[in-house]
Amino acid sequence: MKAAVIVFPGSNCDRDALVALRDHGARQVMRVWHGDAELPKVDLVVLPGGFSYGDYLRSGAMAARSPVMEAVRAHARHGGLVAGICNGFQILCEARLLPGALMRNAGLKFVCKDIRLRVENTRTAFTRAYAGCEDVTIPVAHHDGNYFADTHTLERLEGQGRVVFRYAQNPNGSAHDIAGILNRDGNVLGMMPHPERAVNALSGQTGGLPFFASLAGVLA
Repeated sequence: MKAAVIVFPGSNCDRDALVALRDHGARQVMRVWHGDAELPKVDLVVLPGGFSYGDYLRSGAMAARSPVMEAVRAHARHGGLVAGICNGFQILCEARLLPGALMRNAGLKFVCKDIRLRVENTRTAFTRAYAGCEDVTIPVAHHDGNYFADTHTLERLEGQGRVVFRYAQNPNGSAHDIAGILNRDGNVLGMMPHPERAVNALSGQTGGLPFFASLAGVLA
């Protein structure tokens, strides 16, 4: 598996994502600056967490218009895998690669804690290494993680099995307790929790390991 991690001004989880990918199955991982108009030939593109452009206007709104995003769209259009984590999820929604929007948390406070998740769909490239619908613990750290979509979109996400992760304890008010979703073709994932922060027993959590194991197995 070859992967690219996109770095925007204000990204702060790009190194964590790079190390998790490198240590858990990727043959090669490259950082790509947001101003680049092209991507290297890779299997997976990761949009990491952080505060791109300082979250001005709306979280992810400015990053979604960075030059590299045209290449990310083309990568997804041709079947390449894309994963957006936290701020990356916000960017994917702003770029219309995923439906809906991430709004201010219902409590209007930044939430940073370990959270229990239900893995709702284990038939995806991102979740195949998880046992069926098991609960896992993965940390969240966000201020704008409240997922919103209209009723028709939510029904479509649910009916098509595109809700991949769901909060067992909803920290932000997300509709249907949604923590992560797929696009219609199943190759673009957005999730608010940080699997790259849960890959080492020394840190206290390993709930993110199957996420990277799934990708390594699919793209070996």
